[in-house]
Amino acid sequence: MLLERLLEGLRATSTTELVSVGAGVVYGVLAVRQDRRCWLFGGLSSAILAWLAAQARLPMQAVLQLVYVAMAVYGWRHWAGDAGAAPPIGTWPLRRHVAIAVGLTLSTWLLAPLVGGWTAAAWPRLDTATMLASLLATWMTARVRLENWLYWIVIDSVSAFLYARQGLSFVALLYAAYLVIAVFGWVEWRGRWRRQLATAAATST
Repeated sequence: MLLERLLEGLRATSTTELVSVGAGVVYGVLAVRQDRRCWLFGGLSSAILAWLAAQARLPMQAVLQLVYVAMAVYGWRHWAGDAGAAPPIGTWPLRRHVAIAVGLTLSTWLLAPLVGGWTAAAWPRLDTATMLASLLATWMTARVRLENWLYWIVIDSVSAFLYARQGLSFVALLYAAYLVIAVFGWVEWRGRWRRQLATAAATST
């Protein structure tokens, strides 16, 4: 059933959706490379996705995409280091991630009924949960935190499902591509982070 809807949606894909997908893929690839220009493509993709999500009755996703546009501006400014290079990769302790999981669960439990009552949201709980988690993960990306990729692996999986169910097949494929990119991003950034630690240790001796 889901596959049939996906194929039907692919046949009805608009040029606007294709542009958003293309810009989004470029964003993901450049983000893995820590190339500052990723934020330009990310902002463009998110602006288009905000409109598409609103049309697909995913209001919280629409709001999320608008916030992404603002975060793209922040990311562009924050990554403006020497020669446009991103700052060093950092990490957060496990206890912070546990606190985040608890906070996201409680926030979703409180907000989802309001979203469902105030809007025509098709999936109020998943819509709200992915919005909140994505805001955090975007902030982590802009702050160059290694674990952002682990959050994106989960978020992209859920988002691909949501958009596929609502008929935005190419957007669903975009999030499937993001999922693959997130896996590569985790591997690439973890390698760079380990090299940072090794360099710092060698310098201090």
